Amino acid sequence: MFIIPFAVFGIFHFMGAKDMAGMAPFGGEIMIYITGLAHVAAVVSMLLGKMDKLAATLLGVMLLIFALTIHLNSAMAGDATNFLKDIMLAGAAWMYASRFAKDNAVIG
Repeated sequence: MFIIPFAVFGIFHFMGAKDMAGMAPFGGEIMIYITGLAHVAAVVSMLLGKMDKLAATLLGVMLLIFALTIHLNSAMAGDATNFLKDIMLAGAAWMYASRFAKDNAVIG
């Protein structure tokens, strides 16, 4: 159940890159495609159980960066929904990495 939203987020990044480009702090549409690819790569890694600890750890880092660079301003203005969502998902990704990941080859 944890992996499904990230597959959907990745697909949404590919389908709506033009609409999301204004939210990227730099890189515009290209950055949206890169982050969509990162979402999909993390999902594939976790489904296959190959390098999933590294993928979940990096997914958590990416989500924390999203929270701090994209959603922090709106949280300071009173709408903390997306900020808290990304913080929560980052924590869940790190919990997955520490408890449920199968492949400890890269991060022991």
